[in-house]
Amino acid sequence: MSERNKVAIIMGSDSDFSTVKPGIELLKSFGVHVDVKILSAHRTPDHVAEYARTAQQRGIGVIIGAAGKAAHLPGIIAAYTTLPVIGLPIKSSTLDGLDSLLSIVQMPKGIPVATVAINGSENAALLAAQILALGDEKLSETLKQYRISMEEQVLAKNEQVQKELG
Repeated sequence: MSERNKVAIIMGSDSDFSTVKPGIELLKSFGVHVDVKILSAHRTPDHVAEYARTAQQRGIGVIIGAAGKAAHLPGIIAAYTTLPVIGLPIKSSTLDGLDSLLSIVQMPKGIPVATVAINGSENAALLAAQILALGDEKLSETLKQYRISMEEQVLAKNEQVQKELG
């Protein structure tokens, strides 16, 4: 594994953990080290800035920022690092996460944040792993095998449906 084979996952609240957990588990299944933090863009802004500024020195290769409602966390992280940042919008309000999605995806020119679907922690994890795999052949092969496994699962389900239909 590459020395940069670490993903940081920062969530704005502990209420986001159940949504983020599948992505954490997926990354760990790929052998990726995950550093998980609860830091708020609004309640702990200095801690967010410090974490983002020093992430690369600690071997972090990609940061996932998970946030609901105003969802400023991924953008604040991106403002303090040149590492790739993936925004994970969390469904946490009466707007069903659309507010989070729009807050994350509408970053100003020069401070990009990749954005996945609302509550899409597994896709955030996969995108982070794909970014890391650019410099890690073993992780790249693991991702290829994961895709093959998904293909096999779909084909097996199709076969089962065909059998049921006669």
